[in-house]
Amino acid sequence: MEEEEEAIGFLDKVLEDEDVFLLEECELGTPTSPGSGSPFLVAVKVEAGKGLEMRKLVLSGFLASEEIYINQLEALLLPMKPLKATATTSQPVLTIQQIETIFYKIQDIYEIHKEFYDSLCPKVQQWDSQVTMGHLFQKLASQLGVYKAFVDNYKVALETAEKCSQSNNQFQKISEELKVKGPKDSKDSHTSVTMEALLYKPIDRVTRSTLVLHDLLKHTPVDHPDYPLLQDALRISQNFLSSINEDIDPRRTAVTTPKGETRQLVKDGFLVEVSESSRKLRHVFLFTDVLLCAKLKKTSAGKHQQYDCKWYIPLADLVFPSPEESEASPQVHPFPDHELEDMKMKISALKSEIQKEKANKGQSRAIERLKKKMFENEFLLLLNSPTIPFRIHNRNGKSYLFLLSSDYERSEWREAIQKLQKKDLQAFVLSSVELQVLTGSCFKLRTVHNIPVTSNKDDDESPGLYGFLHVIVHSAKGFKQSANLYCTLEVDSFGYFVSKAKTRVFRDTTEPKWDEEFEIELEGSQSLRILCYEKCYDKSKVNKDNNEIVDKIMGKGQIQLDPQTVETKNWHTDVIEMNGIKVEFSMKFTSRDTSLKRTPSKKQTGVFGVKISVVTKRERSKVPYIVRQCVEEVEKRGIEEVGIYRISGVATDIQALKAVFDANNKDILLMLSDMDINAIAGTLKLYFRELPEPLLTDRLYPAFMEGIALSDPAAKENCMMHLLRTLPDPNLITFLFLLEHLKRVAEKEPINKMSLHNLATVFGPTLLRPSEVESKAHLTSAADIWSHDVMAQVQVLLYYLQHPPISFAELKRNTLYFSTDV
Repeated sequence: MEEEEEAIGFLDKVLEDEDVFLLEECELGTPTSPGSGSPFLVAVKVEAGKGLEMRKLVLSGFLASEEIYINQLEALLLPMKPLKATATTSQPVLTIQQIETIFYKIQDIYEIHKEFYDSLCPKVQQWDSQVTMGHLFQKLASQLGVYKAFVDNYKVALETAEKCSQSNNQFQKISEELKVKGPKDSKDSHTSVTMEALLYKPIDRVTRSTLVLHDLLKHTPVDHPDYPLLQDALRISQNFLSSINEDIDPRRTAVTTPKGETRQLVKDGFLVEVSESSRKLRHVFLFTDVLLCAKLKKTSAGKHQQYDCKWYIPLADLVFPSPEESEASPQVHPFPDHELEDMKMKISALKSEIQKEKANKGQSRAIERLKKKMFENEFLLLLNSPTIPFRIHNRNGKSYLFLLSSDYERSEWREAIQKLQKKDLQAFVLSSVELQVLTGSCFKLRTVHNIPVTSNKDDDESPGLYGFLHVIVHSAKGFKQSANLYCTLEVDSFGYFVSKAKTRVFRDTTEPKWDEEFEIELEGSQSLRILCYEKCYDKSKVNKDNNEIVDKIMGKGQIQLDPQTVETKNWHTDVIEMNGIKVEFSMKFTSRDTSLKRTPSKKQTGVFGVKISVVTKRERSKVPYIVRQCVEEVEKRGIEEVGIYRISGVATDIQALKAVFDANNKDILLMLSDMDINAIAGTLKLYFRELPEPLLTDRLYPAFMEGIALSDPAAKENCMMHLLRTLPDPNLITFLFLLEHLKRVAEKEPINKMSLHNLATVFGPTLLRPSEVESKAHLTSAADIWSHDVMAQVQVLLYYLQHPPISFAELKRNTLYFSTDV
């Protein structure tokens, strides 16, 4: 049973969450959940006024989730009274004993939270910066003993509910579809939830409440009367969670090691293995003395899932081959970029269909069918997107290769294994019975139950952020010796992490000060990762898997992108602590529709935000000077740069170049030759993004959207070529000039990793996204519909990029007209 397994894995959930909310310096055990990373502490600089504003936001969000939780407890209690009433009749559904076991302590938990909610609600609704509510949280924390009793009984409650369901059809029907009231302001009046899912909610709630206490404390001034009360409540909660750890821990020690010690699960997660030249999804389990790679067996309906062991390596025999020692990867055909983007497009479309069905109270069967399709696409994306090699070797035999989506994840696995290898480990061989017992324990012990795709998430989980995250990487401290240092930024997108920005290398220092700002596009993102590297210039240290010199990770850290914290107009400054290194950074978030508005420039003397026809006429040129100069510089020294046009340039450098071009400064060429190439690429993108109307014009936008959707190749060709001919000459000549440049960049794909599809993804929305007046018809608040629109813009540009060379003279000579009313 899925929920039972989650309870047994609660220790890891707690450890993972403690990474976020522990405020005092203390040593934590190795985190065991795949997203938790190394333990780090978060320190925040807040001004008193802003802190109090954030306090209200944190409380409002918590109040809303508390309402949902109370509704869930109510739904759980609803069948209890009628079940008790029938228990004393001649035809009882359940016995009194069974009822008391299943619903143990639910009534008490409900009353505690109802009283807490009723006391907190008026304080938040009639907000005053001096309002105090620390005593309410202190009282709530002091009543956590009831949760201890609930947790102790939880496993028995689930087993009893399952047995009763199997033996009694009436109870099975009740437990499969409990109705949970929607929040007061929600359109959904009720949602159906299983009893099993609802019984897990109290276990989940303790951790979430503790996280809220941490956030409240973070935004409460030290001299506020609430501060000591919240501190006390947090201390009680943390102590309670520690005691839960100790209680649950023995359940995780099903197997012993050859030395007679307890063998514990330290970490597990889904990884893509390259096996027999194809990609296979595996569930990998790291125990205190062995790494085991398994796959889920197919089982018939109603039966427990089982794992099948593919291979194992005792940690005493496990080695990581250095990049130069490792053999080249077995040939695995990479999935073409355009197919990966097509999958994203399908996922976005299916998401919006599911939302529509839910809004229209559609049939649950139709929704399940759509969810199944979405899962299939997400699974394919998860399987085919990772490219970073992670190789492990058994010193007595085979090597194994995994592909990961991020350097962060590779470092996490490597560090967890190396930490265990510091202990006195012995080599061993498991007998078939021992292997069977160990593999059998995996199902009970696992902490990651579902493949990390959005279709496996609960409906009430955050959909993540869509828009732009502005991040300034300020500085880092804590290095023991001078080194060449840089940072990279990663965010999650469609279930896996992608690298989005990289600071410059700060040479030979122990205190790098970058102060570089980046703009990162988010697609349903929930986490930001920062990795700090030491740059390696030794060309002998090349990874044979991808021909890249391997730089050393000095530290890494991750923070959750909490919408309430991030979605403010002000910068939010944090310090991430990673292995003794502290990196200071600031961030703020802007939604897509705010960030992507095309606003015409007020001064027509510059080039940014000025119509392209005005600029070319003033310059007496066919292609704007800014476009020609940026393209020339990228082709001169950036065409082989990994991730050119995809990796974000430093925002301050881009703004400096923008000012120089706008002022038509004589030092433009000198400045260009000195500037980082990603900043020049970013300036070119910014120029097209800030045009008052898109390069391919507002007027033709609907026709481009309809033309690309045509399925007949001849009709599509006629339409797409006719649309180009219809463009004003400056727009057309500039577009063709850019097209040829992007094709030349893509020719270097083996080196720069930028395919035509990657380039279309970067430039499609920039060249086609309608201006503000037009976009009102196209933009909607639903992130996935927006995303669907973006996919079509990418497809338009990709069509022209994949087309044989298009000449301006040929286009104009060809007089075959095709109606734009397609």
